[in-house]
Amino acid sequence: MFREAFRVLRPGGRLAVSDIVVRGDLDPLVRRTVEAWMGCLAGALREDEYRLGLDETGFVDIEIEPTRVHSFDDARDLLEGAGIDEQLALAAGGDIISAFDRASKPM
Repeated sequence: MFREAFRVLRPGGRLAVSDIVVRGDLDPLVRRTVEAWMGCLAGALREDEYRLGLDETGFVDIEIEPTRVHSFDDARDLLEGAGIDEQLALAAGGDIISAFDRASKPM
């Protein structure tokens, strides 16, 4: 998924993306929810998948810098509107982060 970015960057070029990243696993019901999809949750990669994808593409100096850890209240508000149980929201809270992701193409 990062191949095109890697291809178009010149050697030493940098990739910078602001994205939603999941720490750990996200319940499949959350991923399937249309509202979650619209809120960027359903398609969010786990942090280890993000790192692996960048690494396997050839990027180096990979950094995933959290800019916000979404709380239980954030998860509850989003999922409650989708009719999802509060316990499920509790399970999602804290595992969803907004992050600034950086990597470089080697020289």
